[in-house]
Amino acid sequence: MSTTASTAGLDRRDQRGTTVRKLPGTLRLGLVRGGVELLQFVRERDLMIFGFAYPILMLAIFATVFGDDDPIVAGGVTVSFAQYFLPGMVATGVMLSTYQTLAISIAIERDDGTLKRLRATPLPATSYFLGKVVLSLTTVLVQTALLLAVAALVFDVPLPDDAGHWVTFAWVFVLGTATGAVVGVAYSSVPRSGRSASAVVVTPILVLQFTSGVFFPVSQIPGWMLDLSSLFPLKWIAQGMRSVFLPDAMAAAEPSGAWQHGATAAVLAAWLLVALVVGTRTFRWRRHDDG
Repeated sequence: MSTTASTAGLDRRDQRGTTVRKLPGTLRLGLVRGGVELLQFVRERDLMIFGFAYPILMLAIFATVFGDDDPIVAGGVTVSFAQYFLPGMVATGVMLSTYQTLAISIAIERDDGTLKRLRATPLPATSYFLGKVVLSLTTVLVQTALLLAVAALVFDVPLPDDAGHWVTFAWVFVLGTATGAVVGVAYSSVPRSGRSASAVVVTPILVLQFTSGVFFPVSQIPGWMLDLSSLFPLKWIAQGMRSVFLPDAMAAAEPSGAWQHGATAAVLAAWLLVALVVGTRTFRWRRHDDG
């Protein structure tokens, strides 16, 4: 067999004649790494339960406290507080399962030396990040499905019954998830240690939940505060989700008087591209004090 033919197969021989098995492809390794990430996530039961339960608990608390006594009225349409609150919870769930989860976990793995050890293995960097994407996508899908099921079955929130709204949901969900994941990877280099990761990562997203129309109707948020929040993805994901789960007439309650799907796509895509560039240039495999 010729040298060309032998190197084209799964195995090849080095200069000493020893058979060297080629690694699987980057995609396959990424899927395998994703399975490892999911297994580790499932083993952390307190993290898994809290992550899935947070949006559901917040929906239950707000819907119970306000109930039908405080409906939201806009554009001549009235909806329950639970229905108005649901889009914000879907949006915050997306950001918590992507940006927050990835930024904290990667910072901790950098601090405890996991990234350094992985970098010394034949695992491609792309496969490592694909594994993180598999983890984020799986958890956010499960979390969102549970949230929508509870909203519909327990709080009688009507879900869209036409394809158009679900198409909007799909592209906002996918683009928001991708943006949150890439931003999380880029932001993971900000915490100086694993111990400080939670505070450094959680604080910005917690503040944005209060100023981006997640916990309160946008009409109750000061204009300057909403304008500042418009610079970040969460506000646009929440607005996109409101266009899915609220009557079309309620677009009148938005500051612009419209759902602004074009602006939503543009802002999220811009964050995705900028975070990708920044993350590529600033991502570190070692701790700050490790060279």
